Amino acid sequence: MSGTELELETVNFAVGDGVATIELNRPHALNAWNHQLGADLLEAVRAAEHDPEVRAVLVTGAGRGFSSGADLKDISGGETTPDGRPDVYRTLTERYHPIMTGIREMPKPVVAAVNGPAVGIGCSLALCCDLIVAAESAYFLLAFVNIGLVPDGGSSLFLPTRIGMARATELAMLGERLPAPRALEWGLINRVCPDERLREEAGELAARLAAGPTRSYAGSKRQLNNWLYQRMGEQLELEAQIQREMSGSADFLEGAMAFAEKRPPKFSGS
Repeated sequence: MSGTELELETVNFAVGDGVATIELNRPHALNAWNHQLGADLLEAVRAAEHDPEVRAVLVTGAGRGFSSGADLKDISGGETTPDGRPDVYRTLTERYHPIMTGIREMPKPVVAAVNGPAVGIGCSLALCCDLIVAAESAYFLLAFVNIGLVPDGGSSLFLPTRIGMARATELAMLGERLPAPRALEWGLINRVCPDERLREEAGELAARLAAGPTRSYAGSKRQLNNWLYQRMGEQLELEAQIQREMSGSADFLEGAMAFAEKRPPKFSGS
């Protein structure tokens, strides 16, 4: 057992046999990210990194989904701009980016067990992990474009390094679902398994890593990060700046209103 004990409102955190399990826990909202979830997830990631008993980490979602992305219906407690809009730049740089960099720089392997939808920032979270195991019914979706925004949370970096420019552009610009079996074919993820076996197979993989040569894993991760993600900080900052531009656009306002009203958006390009 571990000495780390966390009582979090929207994230379950448990440690056993060298594996820290981080479970997003807003199942009524398909684990959509609000201010509290962002704060809780960051605390959980930091706890897993600093607990000497933790040798591998498993990230998953409670209920029917991994994460449906940012919660557009709940910005309570979040930062807003002077005109009352969500301050996406501050949220990204102060809340979300430390989560992504924390996972990438953690000297421990991190496995994502993707159940159901992994959408928007939820998709970014999965892609940030070292290994991704998905249920057959799971899917990945960069839904940002559907409300007039751009990929963030590092997905503009993780996508092309995993699947190349052509497919990354397709996912970013078309905003279409990518089913788990096709994601495996494309090389976006590592394994697909029957829904009912997801927790078992992902847990076995995490346990294998926890019993393995931890320093070797950390060294491999440093090598890959140096080659692929050396400019990650620069790219995250660019994402945040462009997202700030997009969040002030008429298209984002229309996209958000259309989402709330459950109708197709009518974008003007402004």
